[in-house]
This record gives sequence, structure tokens and C-alpha cells, in this order.
Amino acid sequence: MHAHPDDETINDGALMARLVAEGAHVTVVTCTLGELGEVLVPELSELAADRDGGLGEHRIGEMAQAMRELGVTDHRFLGGAGRYRDSGMVWSEAGGAMASPDLPEGAFWTADLLEAADHLVEVLRELRPQVVVTYDQFGGYGHPDHVQAHRVTTYAVALAAVPSYRPDLGAAWDVAKVYWTAMSESRMRAGIRRLREQGDTTTFEGMDPDGPLPPFAVPDEQLTAAVDSTAYVQQKLAAMRAHATQIAVDGPFFALSNNVGSEVWGIEFYRLAKGTPGPADPDTGFEADLFAGLPSGSADDR
Repeated sequence: MHAHPDDETINDGALMARLVAEGAHVTVVTCTLGELGEVLVPELSELAADRDGGLGEHRIGEMAQAMRELGVTDHRFLGGAGRYRDSGMVWSEAGGAMASPDLPEGAFWTADLLEAADHLVEVLRELRPQVVVTYDQFGGYGHPDHVQAHRVTTYAVALAAVPSYRPDLGAAWDVAKVYWTAMSESRMRAGIRRLREQGDTTTFEGMDPDGPLPPFAVPDEQLTAAVDSTAYVQQKLAAMRAHATQIAVDGPFFALSNNVGSEVWGIEFYRLAKGTPGPADPDTGFEADLFAGLPSGSADDR
């Protein structure tokens, strides 16, 4: 459950490619079309919201290509494509993202929580997933659409499990595990440190490997799972390239891959928000599989 096209690939791309390859059913639900994203391709600059517009429709195509790269065949927009609009964001004095005082009409941030949750309840009851992944309560870095995606997911998971709630949306289903996406603080510090040692002072400019980091860098003691999908990192990078209007091939994401190594994007971290953690990997201390500990653990049952 992600806010905009490209969020799914940055956070979970390698994991999704791995699960698909192992025979799992993977569904991506995207809350908006990302209409207010920055256009990084000069020849497509007219798509920007402050010009001719049309970025959201263009990003539907980018999303479809990214899903092909990952092998994901089930992608949906919450409530249908365009039901909720990208809310945009501004930067706060504290350095985090926050809602703009000038929200567009239909912004996801202003969506009725119950209505939005019901769209997801119907999906959850149809698919009956064992595991759901979304953001933490801060949306990683404060973007209002990420925060709202967290709220909608949390509410929908709770409502979907209540037999007497909206039986017209399907039979009740209790999701066994909910995870929040995260980035390992220690790994991020190590990556920035290696960049600086190699003379790269522009990638993540201003970030000190020994100083304060953005809120999406989570202390390792708060992490639950580290899923190693490095064998599928090239699929993740290809999906990132598919989101061309949003992710520059010469930007910080690819600089990390080029200078630090592709493995930086192949191990994805999570925090368990609901359910019982499975056995920890003795080498890392983290769950190595989000399905660990569930009664039906084979890929065919996922």
C-alpha cells in the first residue's frame, strides 16, 4: 500500500521481484497518480502541474512498466485511478515534509478516512493476504499522502477483520502480519561514509554520516526484518528507471548503487506493526522472511 507511483519500487522493489519469482501473489495498491511530482525529464516538463498538466496520466504508464520489470501482475489504484489526488507537500522548518496550506481539490490528505479505508477493506477481503506492507505513522518523512496511506491501511486492516462490519464488502479477513517500511540507520550511515571516502560530496549533500539523519533512517534496534533480495536488485533498478519522471539515473539513488554497490538496494528493512515475529536469522538478528512463523509458509500459499 503506497502513496504514489515509484514509492513501491524504492521501498519494496527487490522484495516484490523475489516473491513473484518464488510463486507468491503480490498486489500493489497505489493511493494517487502522483500528479504533483517533480518532472525530471526536460522534454516532458510540460506535464508538470503548473504547466499543461497530465503527469498523473503519464505516471500510469510508468507504473505499468515498473510492474512489468518486477513481474507484478496485480496493480490497483485505491478507489480507481484518479479517485484521490496527489496532495503535494512543503518542507517544514524542522526539515520534514508537511501538507501545503494550498491543497488541491480531491487531495488524498483530505479524503474521508472511512470511505478510503472501505476501498481497501474490499481489496483485503477479496485477496485475503497474509502480509500487508505500508508506511509508519510519519510516512517515512512526513509526506501527507504517506501519512494518510498509513492511516487508511491501519484502519482498513482493523475493519476488514470485523465480521459484522460491511458484509457487503466480503467475508471478514484478519491480516496476520503488518509491516512498516524502514531504512536501517547503520546501513545508511555506512553508505554515506563510503561515498564521502570515495570523494562524493554531492550525493545526499549536507548529510554527515556521523550526524543527524532524516527520520526515515530507523535505529537498528527498532527494526524487525531484513529481507535479502540482492539477487533481484537489477529488476528493482530497472523498475526505478521506468519511473523516469521521478528518479534521475544520475541522482542519489543510482549514485548509491554505482558508488556503494547494488546490494544497498537489495536488502530491504521493515518494522513489524501487527502479528508475531518469526524466528530471527542468527547472523543478523532480524527476520529474513516476512512470512516467517506463519502456519502456511510455502511460497505456493502466499
